[in-house]
Amino acid sequence: MKALKFLPLLLLFVFASCSTVRVATDFDKEVNFNQYKSFAFFKPGIDKAEISDLDKKRILRAIEENLSIKGMAKSETPDLLVSIFTKERERLDVYNNNFGMGWGWNPWYYGGYYGGSNISRSTEGTLYIDLIDAKTNNLVWQGMGSADLVTSSMEKKEERIREIVMKILAEYPPGVNKK
Repeated sequence: MKALKFLPLLLLFVFASCSTVRVATDFDKEVNFNQYKSFAFFKPGIDKAEISDLDKKRILRAIEENLSIKGMAKSETPDLLVSIFTKERERLDVYNNNFGMGWGWNPWYYGGYYGGSNISRSTEGTLYIDLIDAKTNNLVWQGMGSADLVTSSMEKKEERIREIVMKILAEYPPGVNKK
């Protein structure tokens, strides 16, 4: 019975862990990010991303929206070029359910008592957003976000993409003390 008290907490943890976006960024510390006021999408890089054209459009719209909020303008003569790269992998999560009805050893029950494991499969996607200095063609900032992908509906997929892009670009521009 004690185990049942913790079940809602366990379910909350499982659902919360599925919805998180893990973000990491890297950047050139020698760059003054205040100089960048405009951007354009780097078509050759975006064309190489191995996702559907519809998902590319969703990602690019979300990037444009987030950069515009930061005061950057889309331009024919940009300061920054924006490129994306994606990776996808299947993730297996094993949850041990060792809630038992009694103690002792019995060869017919996993772990010696009633219990077992649940295996959950999900697809995890990673989106990389590269910001390239348009004058030097040097990568100056890279953000990466990993999260479980949603494919159950178009609306949920679009919402998930917007969330991932927003969390990645929340890290741009880097640092408080910019040169």
